[in-house]
Formats: sequence, C-alpha cells, structure tokens
Amino acid sequence: MPRSHASDIDALQTLFDDTIVHEQRIEPRDWMPDGYRRTLIRQIAQHAHSEIIGMQPEGNWLTRAPSLRRKAILMAKVQDEAGHGLYLYSAAETLGADRGDLTVKLIEGKQKYSSIFSYPTLTYADVGTIGWLVDGAAICNQVPLCRSSFGPYARAMIRVCKEESFHQRQGYELLMTMMRGTDEQRAMVQESVNRWWWPALMMFGPPDDESPNTEQSMKWGIKRHTNDELRQRFVDMSIPQAEALGVTFPDPDLTWNEDRKAHDFGEPDWSEFMAVVKGDGACNVERIANRRAAHEGGAWVREAATAFAAREQEAAS
Repeated sequence: MPRSHASDIDALQTLFDDTIVHEQRIEPRDWMPDGYRRTLIRQIAQHAHSEIIGMQPEGNWLTRAPSLRRKAILMAKVQDEAGHGLYLYSAAETLGADRGDLTVKLIEGKQKYSSIFSYPTLTYADVGTIGWLVDGAAICNQVPLCRSSFGPYARAMIRVCKEESFHQRQGYELLMTMMRGTDEQRAMVQESVNRWWWPALMMFGPPDDESPNTEQSMKWGIKRHTNDELRQRFVDMSIPQAEALGVTFPDPDLTWNEDRKAHDFGEPDWSEFMAVVKGDGACNVERIANRRAAHEGGAWVREAATAFAAREQEAAS
C-alpha cells in the first residue's frame, strides 16, 4: 500500500475513532471501517427481518380476534411491524446494502431473524403475551439503540420504540381484560405466559461470554448494553407487572437478591435457543415458506413500480 494512501486511512480511522469517543453520530457519507459497516448491515438486516417475520405469529389471529375493536387494534399493530421493517431496510440501504439481496439471504437461510418468532401462537392470549413480554423485551433491547453511533439506525429506532411502547401497553391491557374475565380466560393467560417467558428471555441473545459480537459492537457504540445486562433489566421490569396482572413466571429460581438489588433467575435452555436459531424451531420452516411466497407473489408489484418510476423519470427528462 502506498505510504500516502496508508496515511490517509490512518487519518480517517482517527477521525472515526474520535467521533465514537465523543458520542457523535457516524453518517452514511462518513468513512467507516469495513468491519463496522458489515456489523451494522448484519444487525440492521436481522432486525428488519424480525419485524417482517414477526407479522406472522399475530397475523395468525387477525380473522379470529373476538371483536371488531380487537381486530382493528391487531391489524394496526401488524401494520406497524411492517413499517418498522421498512424503516430498517432503508437504514441498511444507506450502508450500501440492497433490500432485495437482504430478502433473498433471509429466504436462503444466510441471514437470521429473532428466535422468538419461530414459536407458535396457540391461543388468543398469545396476542396479549406477545405484546406484553415480546414487545416489552424489544423495548428493553431497542431503547438504547436510539443512541447507537450510526445515525440512520438511531433515528429509525426512535419512532420504532414509540410504537413498540404502544404495542406493549395494548398487550398488557388485553391480558388485564382477560384476567378480569372467567376462570378459563385466566388459565389461558397463565398458560400463555408459561410458554413465552423463557423464549422472551432468549430474545436478548446468548450469555455475554458466548456472544462473539457484543464486545466489538459496544466499542463501536452500536450496542450500549450487553445481552446479560438487558436480560436482567427485563426481568426486574417484568416482575412487578406480573404481580399487578396476577400471573406468575415458570421459574422456581426467581427471587429478589438484596445484595445485588436485583432479581436472581434461572438459566434459559440455551440448547433450545441454538436449535431455533439454526432453523429447528417449531415454525422456522413455515415462517420462511410464507416469506418466500410473499416475496415471489409480490414480484409483479415490484416490476410495475419500477416501470412506473422509469416512465415518470423519462417524462420529466
């Protein structure tokens, strides 16, 4: 490498490092290390895929919600998740990624989505539990990302978090309504909470000592807290909410630790987590098959939109 070019790279690296240290934002026009760009594309793409795939578990209940009001709420929430995916794909595109390429990588299993969405929604109470626990975990994970070092990602997360906060509240309200209902409804809520508690804890990723990307992501300011820190925050936040709701979590080790001023809790089944991540979850095949069908079925829409844009550009020139 010529000495002058190497010197230029060193100067750009110094400017990048200074920007990170001073808590400023990296923008798409700025120079960035290749590793920083690759890490962001991987993380943002996984996040976008999770929002899009995440439409399926609750979408399963759109036609079976028990009232027009509940259908309208659920429809709005599912639409919000689609919007979140679009924000995030747009953020990935500012890094040079191609949205179509990212979708193909998801369908071909080369990129992942959140493990939580490979679990089935067996009862209507799951709609409320997903809102309360899954969106609650997402809020814990995503609020710090509003201070991510990459500008487009951080700005997208501000709106996403506002809407996820609403989703969490609607889920809790739904469960509270059911808990004020019949014995069968209360039992349905408790059974749903029992199934979703451990997968919700797994949403934060593997333990810190088994997470290969966390340390570097925190140095770059992409992440602000480790997986275990966020998991602890979620547990401490959820327990008083569960007590108010009148449900329990299926963890015999869950207890208050006065010394730590935090709750101790049991270890999730990480072998189950790894199996789901590798595609062996209950609904992995179904989720990807549905995404593939939607992508292929929507090809004519993309072709029509491209042709329309080309015609408009030609008319304007």
